[in-house]
Amino acid sequence: MTVRKKLQETAAKAVESVQDALTPDTPPGRPGPVPPPLEEPTEPHDPLPRKPDQQAPDARSATGGPSDDRAQQGAYVTTAQGVRVSSTDHSLRAGARGPTLLQDHHLREKVMHFDHERIPERVVHARGAAAHGTFVANGAASSVTSAGFLAEGVETPVFVRFSTVLGSRGSADTVRDTRGFATKFYTADGTFDLVGNNIPVFFIQDGIKFPDVIHAGKPHPDREIPQAQSAHDTFWDFVSLHTEATHHTIWNMSDRGIPRSYRMMEGFGVHTFRLVAADGTTTLVKFHWKPRLGVHSLTWEEAQMAAGVDPDFHRRDLADAIESGAHPQWDLGIQTFPDTPEQTFEGIDLLDPTKIVPEELAPVQPIGTLTLTHNPTNYFAETEQVAFHTGHLVPGIDITDDPLLAARNFSYLDTQLTRLGGPNFAQIPINRPHAPVNDMQRDGFHQHAVHEGVAPYRPNTLDGGCPFIAGEDVSRYVEAPVTVPEAAKVRADPTSPTAAISFDDHYTQPRQFYLSMTPVERTHIAQAYTFELGKCYEQAIKERALRTLANIDTDLCLTVANGLGLEPPTTGALEQPEPSPALSQVGGAWPVDGRLVGILVDSGGSLEGVRAARDAVADAGMVPLVVSDRGGVLDDGDGEPMAVQRTYTTVRSIELDAVLVAGPLPPGPDAVQALDAEAGAPPPADGAGTGPQAQRLDPRMALLLGEMHRHAKAIGGWGQAEAVLAAAGLNPSGAGVVIGDDGAQSVDTLIGVLAGHRVWERFPPPAL
Repeated sequence: MTVRKKLQETAAKAVESVQDALTPDTPPGRPGPVPPPLEEPTEPHDPLPRKPDQQAPDARSATGGPSDDRAQQGAYVTTAQGVRVSSTDHSLRAGARGPTLLQDHHLREKVMHFDHERIPERVVHARGAAAHGTFVANGAASSVTSAGFLAEGVETPVFVRFSTVLGSRGSADTVRDTRGFATKFYTADGTFDLVGNNIPVFFIQDGIKFPDVIHAGKPHPDREIPQAQSAHDTFWDFVSLHTEATHHTIWNMSDRGIPRSYRMMEGFGVHTFRLVAADGTTTLVKFHWKPRLGVHSLTWEEAQMAAGVDPDFHRRDLADAIESGAHPQWDLGIQTFPDTPEQTFEGIDLLDPTKIVPEELAPVQPIGTLTLTHNPTNYFAETEQVAFHTGHLVPGIDITDDPLLAARNFSYLDTQLTRLGGPNFAQIPINRPHAPVNDMQRDGFHQHAVHEGVAPYRPNTLDGGCPFIAGEDVSRYVEAPVTVPEAAKVRADPTSPTAAISFDDHYTQPRQFYLSMTPVERTHIAQAYTFELGKCYEQAIKERALRTLANIDTDLCLTVANGLGLEPPTTGALEQPEPSPALSQVGGAWPVDGRLVGILVDSGGSLEGVRAARDAVADAGMVPLVVSDRGGVLDDGDGEPMAVQRTYTTVRSIELDAVLVAGPLPPGPDAVQALDAEAGAPPPADGAGTGPQAQRLDPRMALLLGEMHRHAKAIGGWGQAEAVLAAAGLNPSGAGVVIGDDGAQSVDTLIGVLAGHRVWERFPPPAL
């Protein structure tokens, strides 16, 4: 067939497709596919089809494949336009050694894209990790909200992003900081974002001060240091003057500021929200995420070590746990309060984001369970480009007049405009709703949709009246009709006259938090304040911070003042709020799912007990890591060979929750006794390790065991374990040390110790 003939047939088909729509009475130019009615349509129906003369682009993915296949396509290197190239290693030149030619379109395109691969990082929460999962509601919330995804048995896909607040994208995971806990629910009624933190209160009460607190916490603008830390003058200058930050600060100075894992971290919605039931009644609530594994933290030394040895500690922990099948879980719960005009509960102002309601006053009621099941496929496409917004609400969930929440509802949209290049960020795959979208928005940067019709406005008749306003017969968003009292327009402290603990009370709840801690937790808080303030240069800032501490607790202030070499300020009698045991994270027993247990072996020993221990660890839902003096595979000729996951050189105590000593652990072939001893191997304790065994222990294993013991972790073993521990200067009969008859029994006993997370009784805290 000739080219001319082919063109004629193509044109004939196009004409035929529209002939039926054109008559002498209907010349070309009609706006829509059907004539509009005289009156505005009121019966809802789907959007009208496109006109016969119109055609949309083929449904292709961003990489030229079918619309549901977003991965790269084909076996050959191509340009961005899908043209296969013969070389991508050499620029086009005039001769092999001549000048590069301007006509090299492949060079231009390749370098152009590389030059623009980075987008602005988030101002806060820049460093994050994320996962996909599901949320299953138990129906308990149905009595207080009409939200469809909270009905019994409803399963909703989610994407959860955890993050630090202050640091840049390249900062370390384990710094002392607040952690973000943001969840995107892809509900059938639209997207709901619960954008929370691992601390239930905020530094500020009004969003207009958000730039101030972040500017204070960020690195000093002249030197751009310190990175991802609050231990510097500008931060403590701000919070010591701005005492409404006191409550958040003491949470941050507690062990909550250095979580062991994202999997072992609580989450809070921070603000008070308003739930709307099917009958229109309203209830005020606070959202809580409760981890099934319990709330646990690093020690300060571990946090500092991890920042250097493995700055990706929390990212790796989350991804590895999911990959190993230890899927993290949280129960979503709510505290409920009557929706009264005062919006207070038991004297606590519910509009103040620097206050909590103790769980003893309002128990957290579980309403569903979150399970993280899959890691992202591409960090940038998902974790970096996901866009959360506190204003992404669904029917049945409304906001309150919390002044910080109001500012957040403005701020998040501005953030996405700059970071993601325009208003169409909701069309990026990770942000796309799992519900039909017909928003009448058009055009803009990076528009992915191909909208049909001619009337993106209401009312209209040219598009058949579509889209229609949702009636009472379908799920729709309706703001709760809250009465706003008559008032003057002012800039003022919103203190409630009916709240005993209101916006202007900055010390009662910080003191309650401190009094609710166990002795070991109080010690850690005092050490954290001493460290942070000790990093400040200006003496006046330290003295001012001590004034704040004097209003929290006299002993706390005295301990920190002694550490700083300063006189504690005098203060009057302090209030005695009732402690809230729910605020402490010490005590109780928790599941050990996903915990990492190092099994320390030497390559020349028997593996019989090691095999049994490895299987017992895995059967308990934990992850066994075989650690030996060399890598590869161990084979004692008496059973299946065993792969080595870590060597004495690559392992470090921070990644292990517990260890099992399964052999004598003599120096490996690459051990350098003098240098490794200088790196921190502890000397033998008095009367311990004086025999030949003390000379044969690999110094890296002595260092590891010493760190595990110092960080109050569980230690176990069998066989020669007692001699090894003695050689490392440790008491084989000490707290949290279990010696079994064989590998399997050692694991069984170790699990009981590990369930408590730490063996704090190993180191009784000093009296404050």
